[in-house]
Amino acid sequence: MRRGITMPVGLARAEKSGTRKTDAVEAVPMDEAHRMLGIRPRELELAVELGALATVAPRRESRRRRVPVAELARVRAEEGFPATLRERLRLVGAREGAGLLGVTPVRFTRLARAGCFGPVRFSLNRYRAVVWFYLASELRDVAEHQPALLGGPLPEGLLRILAEGEDWRPRHWRNRRIAQAVRRTDDPWAAAAAHAAVLTPEVLREAVPDPGERARLEELRPELTTARPESLAARRAVRRLLTAAGEEEVLWHRMGLTLALSTARSARPLCRPGREPAAAVRADRRR
Repeated sequence: MRRGITMPVGLARAEKSGTRKTDAVEAVPMDEAHRMLGIRPRELELAVELGALATVAPRRESRRRRVPVAELARVRAEEGFPATLRERLRLVGAREGAGLLGVTPVRFTRLARAGCFGPVRFSLNRYRAVVWFYLASELRDVAEHQPALLGGPLPEGLLRILAEGEDWRPRHWRNRRIAQAVRRTDDPWAAAAAHAAVLTPEVLREAVPDPGERARLEELRPELTTARPESLAARRAVRRLLTAAGEEEVLWHRMGLTLALSTARSARPLCRPGREPAAAVRADRRR
């Protein structure tokens, strides 16, 4: 066992005590998995969000996902563990990110606002201003593959975006969280709910006139953030981040919702009280 990692003595003992069989997969709760990997709970959440760590769906009595023992063993067997895992999950703010790119904080912010790279997390400071955090590994990729962005005049397209006062950071964050929610489900209704999560009630009513379908989407609505600010001003700031802004982005997610709903209606017709799904009715008529 590597020094500095707090975990049960051996995966075998963990399987006997802390794991349960979930669809024939031995898995442990999230709060045990982070100890086995020697990382903080928030780092574990980020690993799952980024697809660096696979999970299995929760059992019926629990809404929390679990981590397969085999997946923990795979990650622990990687060369350089746990340092390499922690480095993949390292988040940096604008000042540290600018240092990684070798640019000034002002240029870093301009590149981020223009959509050259996107944040993965945010927090609110004491002034209720949004503070964005980025993956250090993604910034290193930008430095390696797009060196032209780091010096000299910015491309005309980026300058036009900045001149129009646009800020792509919230949009990038929303798109990332929606994509993560879609990847983590095999339920087409849950995939549709991910797109619906960033639409205003007015847009959602127009896009989904059926109250039963809207209720189903609300039931499956994913949590795009765990932030629970106490003040009204902070809650409003978070609500803005959770809502698609601008005609182009609203149209994009509305189209995604329409396509996902079409799939959901075909794959799993919504059952109505006292009514059988249309597919079942058609099957009965053919008998």
